[in-house]
Amino acid sequence: MTSATPHKKAIGPDTVGFECHDHSHCISEALIAAETHCAEKGLRFTPARRKSLEILLQEHRALGAYEMLDRLRDAGFGSQPPVAYRALEFLVANGFAHKIEQLNAFIACAHPGASHTPAFMICRLCQSVAEAKSTPARGSLGDAARAAGFQIERAVVEAEGICPSCVKKDPA
Repeated sequence: MTSATPHKKAIGPDTVGFECHDHSHCISEALIAAETHCAEKGLRFTPARRKSLEILLQEHRALGAYEMLDRLRDAGFGSQPPVAYRALEFLVANGFAHKIEQLNAFIACAHPGASHTPAFMICRLCQSVAEAKSTPARGSLGDAARAAGFQIERAVVEAEGICPSCVKKDPA
């Protein structure tokens, strides 16, 4: 993939945004990093798992499991739902992808290998997604949790709005 496409460009040390750039280099680096991580941890990075990650890395929006299954089938990996679900489960469990609850869909992690709580900005018009690192234990959510005596272990931060490209197109 050599054309400039939206999303996946770092706009700060903790945010990957909606800007355009050629990210074929990013895809190959992410695949190599995943292969290296799996080899070091003794994890099986099967062809279906690798292809699933590659598909997620090529996209600029979250993909549902059945769309992933269609893409895997087109790539010769069969048409049984467990093929996609197992690959996606592996990618999420090992930090290579995230599940976006609001969309019931998956996206490649923009910060693989980094311990973080992702915050997703989801464009309601084009469904592109940007990822930022967040710290839910800080700020108003952390304050509310502490006041209730609650310890946050996992948080999903998802914001819906309009990306910069769609704002420019919107006549309103």
